[in-house]
Amino acid sequence: MNFKSLIADDDAVSPVIGVILMVAITVILAAVIATFVLGLGDQVSSTAPQSSFTFDYDGSDLTITHNGGDSIQANELYLKGAVSGDWTSVGSASYTSSDMISAGYGVTVGVSDTDTIRVVYQSSEGGNSATLGTWEGPNA
Repeated sequence: MNFKSLIADDDAVSPVIGVILMVAITVILAAVIATFVLGLGDQVSSTAPQSSFTFDYDGSDLTITHNGGDSIQANELYLKGAVSGDWTSVGSASYTSSDMISAGYGVTVGVSDTDTIRVVYQSSEGGNSATLGTWEGPNA
């Protein structure tokens, strides 16, 4: 038996690697196509914005201010609790539904010291919502 010819014989390496690569590419393509056909691709991109809000209570009025993060369309921001409504219709709001609420923008609403108010994001398509901030009165 000639051992040098066995070591130097590498004819089967290239076809095996080629088959493995073709199978891997086929699996990846099938996964990507299945994601979009089944509608899962839309859910990946629709996430709630990342924003922070500050709350300043003076004994009768609560001022809610967008403190930083993503800008949000005014008709997608809601107050829930003792005061309810979208950002365009509550308290001292003077925003239109197309206004973008970004850092520094705020609204003032009348509340009592036992109330709880949540700032909620609700997408205009209705499929995605998240609580972005919560205020609890001193006696809540």
